[in-house]
Amino acid sequence: MLEELIDDVRRWGKEKGILTSGNPVAQSKKFLEEAGEVMLAVGADNDLEIMDGIGDTLVTLIMLSELKEMTLYECLLSAYNEIKDRKGQMVDGTFIKEIG
Repeated sequence: MLEELIDDVRRWGKEKGILTSGNPVAQSKKFLEEAGEVMLAVGADNDLEIMDGIGDTLVTLIMLSELKEMTLYECLLSAYNEIKDRKGQMVDGTFIKEIG
């Protein structure tokens, strides 16, 4: 189900020219723009806008990974393998990783 939706997003990106004429720098900027919108929505406690923003950031990350010839799965797996054994603690609602 998720893979089908990602395929739909890829097709959309091709149709819109993002995956044929886009570039990673522009897509990274778009990601930051969308992430900023998520922060604003969180600050406003607007769940509909939070959901929309998270979805929009995922679209930009799918486009970026495709432009770099990677898959979202590969990127997430790489991140998980890096964090899975990480130690740390929660401080003021944020996980702070242990150094060393």
